[in-house]
Amino acid sequence: MDKSSKKVKGIGFFLFAMITVMTSCMDDSKPIVPKPSSYLRTDLPEHKYFKTKVVNPVLSYALELPTIFTIAKNLSDSIYGFQEIDLGAANGSLLIYAKHFNSRDSLRSLINSANDLVDEHKVKADQIDFIQIKNSQERVFGTFFALKGNVATNYQFYLTDSTSRFIRGELLLNCRPNYDSLRPTIEYLRVDLDQMIKTFQWIK
Repeated sequence: MDKSSKKVKGIGFFLFAMITVMTSCMDDSKPIVPKPSSYLRTDLPEHKYFKTKVVNPVLSYALELPTIFTIAKNLSDSIYGFQEIDLGAANGSLLIYAKHFNSRDSLRSLINSANDLVDEHKVKADQIDFIQIKNSQERVFGTFFALKGNVATNYQFYLTDSTSRFIRGELLLNCRPNYDSLRPTIEYLRVDLDQMIKTFQWIK
């Protein structure tokens, strides 16, 4: 037998041995189970709320906020109201803009602008859901938007009394958008925003 024949046989034996080892390590009785989607671990507290007021030169309102939230910067002037609310352990901010209007055309323009700001996220949003808000007793009307996907803001909303007062809110988290990993926090905050809007009142 020449050297080339021995070399071919040696390679064949090596491949056979590798296949045998790999086959013996596989257990056909156990199906391969894909790993579940990973989520960002959160240790957010139980939902508890306190009643507070936001007062600025444009318009003022009362609402219930989670105990982990704190009232932060108020950069309002005589024309536009701006209030930042720190989300605490949820690591983000809720920005609320306020404006007085004096005609149905002005209200229509404000609503269209709010809708346009939601539409800007259509490129990256997997889905955009919305619900209509109607509290006739407190004269609070509007729309709440939930944006799913790797977007910069997962919640936006606007509220109005339909005659002269209008606010728009957006929620921002201080991290790179990743819907799968942030979903527990996003769903947690939805409960808080629902409570905030449910208890919202205009201050005369």
